[in-house]
Amino acid sequence: MAAKKSQGKRSSSGSDPKSKRIVRGKMQNTMHEFKHHELESGRSGKRVKNPKQAIAIGLSEARRAGANIPASPRKRAAAKKKSSGTASKRTAGRTTATKKATKKSAAKKTTAKKSATKKATKKSASKRTRR
Repeated sequence: MAAKKSQGKRSSSGSDPKSKRIVRGKMQNTMHEFKHHELESGRSGKRVKNPKQAIAIGLSEARRAGANIPASPRKRAAAKKKSSGTASKRTAGRTTATKKATKKSAAKKTTAKKSATKKATKKSASKRTRR
């Protein structure tokens, strides 16, 4: 058996020195602007009043500048949820009887559609020959 490696807490500024340098510079500029009431949020241009928002803006700017920063836990959870198979989660709670019933109803619908299209093509073919 292979022993699992324990993952320590990841640094918010990435691991390489370049990332740390970028993050440090961007955070210094952002917090300076915040403290002097010069920091404005995105498109609206409103003044930022929350220090947590100022930190988020600084990290975002650092990411755009090329720093290797892991996403926030909420964003990671949302991305994980989006990428994982949602179909398996939906069917996990169902019993096998309900799965079979849904498969049968789906099969009936497809055969009904096929027969309806065959009838429609026969009618259109018969109309062409009568004219």
